[in-house]
Amino acid sequence: MELFGALFSPFVRKVAVVAAEKGLAFDMPPFSFADPCEDFLAASPFRKIPAIKDGDYRLCDSTAICAYFDALARDAPIYPVEARARGRAVWFEELADTIMVPTLGPAIFNRFVLPRFRGVAGDEDAALAAIEKFNEVLSYLEGVAPADGWLAGEFSLGDVAVASLLRTAEYIDAGLDRARFPAIAAWYDRVTARPAWQSVAAMEIAQAKAAGLA
Repeated sequence: MELFGALFSPFVRKVAVVAAEKGLAFDMPPFSFADPCEDFLAASPFRKIPAIKDGDYRLCDSTAICAYFDALARDAPIYPVEARARGRAVWFEELADTIMVPTLGPAIFNRFVLPRFRGVAGDEDAALAAIEKFNEVLSYLEGVAPADGWLAGEFSLGDVAVASLLRTAEYIDAGLDRARFPAIAAWYDRVTARPAWQSVAAMEIAQAKAAGLA
């Protein structure tokens, strides 16, 4: 299987961690938006990452790919079976993908995308405003983060999605304020200590060094 994208993306990281959790092997060929390969274009017609090629099967979008992985390897499901837990797992993934990412997006764009990939300075005021709004969302998460265990009661896609964005925030000096959000910090440490996360983190470090990001 091939996974297209870069691991500093929270969506690509989410897919990679889920694959690792489920024991699915994958390669990550060199990737460039400026010169995308034909396999990526066939998998992702709107040029969004991540995308995968699994034999003759191609698919894009992190949620769709994670659903495919969950059906492909049914051991260690990332969607809980129990109805209420499953609902909460999907909610936390949606919180990450549709609320947290768009909220932090202007900071990622102005502190990371513009200076790193386009060679121009970003709008720092816009970045700071986005981080302030992002911290307001984290205040909600702090109130629901469990003292131990996982967001949906059992480990799920919701944990992976939220933690993946928190990791990306570290690239733009917007990492978690542990004094302000101690419950989130403790939960985040539990997620990032998992062997699957650690294996992907090692890949991400190597990828970041190769791209001059570390």
